Amino acid sequence: MTVDKAIDDRGNARVRILNSAYELFSRRGIRDVGIDEVISRSDVAKATLYRHFPSKNALVLAFLQQREDRWTIDLVEAESHNRGNTPEQRLLAIFDVFHDWFQRRDEFEACSFINVLLEMGAAHPAGVASIQHLDNIRSIVRDRAARAGLLDPAEFAHSWHILMKGSIIAAAEGDLAAAQRAKTMAGWLIERHRP
Repeated sequence: MTVDKAIDDRGNARVRILNSAYELFSRRGIRDVGIDEVISRSDVAKATLYRHFPSKNALVLAFLQQREDRWTIDLVEAESHNRGNTPEQRLLAIFDVFHDWFQRRDEFEACSFINVLLEMGAAHPAGVASIQHLDNIRSIVRDRAARAGLLDPAEFAHSWHILMKGSIIAAAEGDLAAAQRAKTMAGWLIERHRP
């Protein structure tokens, strides 16, 4: 085997491990998924998994980062940005993105950051990371609120994020119109924060 092929195989193994963990953790949580299941699904040896991720916690933290890349940045931030022309429109478009996401029941797995935080607790390294990832979502909202000229963007972002998280929980309960209900309340929140 050439050196280039060996490097490629190692890289592919890491990707397979992380993709397998992503599917399992986002659907079933952290505690319900064992390392042996990740190994089996990703078709790697145990030593290979531990070479890339020295512990289950390391794998969970990598999963949370991948979730931020796929969900926070690629879905929520980018899609809502593309659906609006102004910061206000881009804020409201978050709920349009959510609405579309909620309708895809086979792809809807709620919010991994909330799930992991509740499952592992705020003091666990995965809980600490989840709190940071949730703050990263609020920072997107804070930035858009500031660009829109709304009063107290930090306070606005906290209230807005409650609407986001609440709509996700309502959708998990089966309320497929939750994002549209939240969007209506979001409009009221924008009005309350106008100068």
